[in-house]
Amino acid sequence: MENLLSKSKKINAYFNLALCILLWASIPVATKKILVELDNLQTLFYSTILSTLVLGILLIFQKKTIDLKKYNKNQYIKMISLGFLGNYLYYVFLYGALERTTASEGFILAYTWPMLVLALSFIILKEKITTKKLIGVFISFFGIIIITTKGDITGFNLTSLSGDVLAINGAFVFALFSVLGKKFNFDKTISVFIYFFTALIFLIPTVAIFSKFVWPSSKILIWIIYNGVFVNGISYIFWFKALENGETHIISNLLYLTPFISLIYISIFLNEKILTSSIIGLIVIIFGVLLQYFKLHIFSRES
Repeated sequence: MENLLSKSKKINAYFNLALCILLWASIPVATKKILVELDNLQTLFYSTILSTLVLGILLIFQKKTIDLKKYNKNQYIKMISLGFLGNYLYYVFLYGALERTTASEGFILAYTWPMLVLALSFIILKEKITTKKLIGVFISFFGIIIITTKGDITGFNLTSLSGDVLAINGAFVFALFSVLGKKFNFDKTISVFIYFFTALIFLIPTVAIFSKFVWPSSKILIWIIYNGVFVNGISYIFWFKALENGETHIISNLLYLTPFISLIYISIFLNEKILTSSIIGLIVIIFGVLLQYFKLHIFSRES
């Protein structure tokens, strides 16, 4: 019975992860549609308003508003700190990086965060780390490099030190946010609502100082709603549910499927062609994931 319950939790974890990946993969399309009119801070501001609103409604719908009282001051401080990290600071770093460097360079460096999740899980959560897990994650990361460089790995050059530093900082911040979110294990709806509400509080003065408040047109409103409600909102509940019951090293690998699915979305909505190098990169990523299940003799003493 216990084994069945464990398997059920894992199935639920990877189902939530699949939903998360499908939503996060649409970030390039949604963002590109919105950035036609708004700058990065304005995009984040409006998306965060909607994310906070929809999660607040979900909180009421699930009758969890009364549960807000069960957390003490220290727990709320932790939630606010996590909201500052993962829903405010991460996006400020990420958007700042993409403003200063190329999309492929920023994307590669930003997607070091699943590897950092694995490392921080070992340090903070004391989860077991093995050679097989590390090799699997690095193989999958190599697949992402193949995809983002279009197969021309030797022709990839770093172009902006400040942009690269921001991207790496963003990756570390989101990895830390994810691992601490798993460690504290707050109610998913309540905590994610607090995260976005915190980000919104910080974004108001940020937009006022570094940008300006403008009203978006009806042409991009549907993309703002989609981005705020699903991509940057409900997806976070899926993410923490996946982390709660799934195996971190496998989740870290599976996340590398996100960029390939992004290419499919881009092909459909932005009419960009999927290259052969992207297919090869996908195969490499899948191999890195499947490696976690292989019973190879070289890893037998560690796995």
